[in-house]
Amino acid sequence: MSDNFDKSLERESIGLRIIWMLLFTLCWQVAATLLGFVVLVQLVYRLFYGAPNAGLLGFGDSLSQYLAQIGRFGTFNTEDKPWPFADWPTARAPDGEVAHSIPPAPHPVRDEEPKL
Repeated sequence: MSDNFDKSLERESIGLRIIWMLLFTLCWQVAATLLGFVVLVQLVYRLFYGAPNAGLLGFGDSLSQYLAQIGRFGTFNTEDKPWPFADWPTARAPDGEVAHSIPPAPHPVRDEEPKL
């Protein structure tokens, strides 16, 4: 009887895993499309400004790590489910070019008393 119970739990577990894998496959499709868009925007930004955008560097890195987490879960390399069941991956420091930065604009000097 215990053997049948274990097999039933295993089938239920794999059934639930299949559902999660299907849902994360949909997330993969959306995230991969978004990453492709980030790549194109980063390329255009790089062409105009001569250096990549810092915000896109960080977001692209964390998004690619998220795709890797989905891949590891889907291929049974880990039992840990990706975001939203885990924290969103933090961006690592870029290994490539230094990001483009814009210095803050100086504030105009204002008189204390309004002129009439």
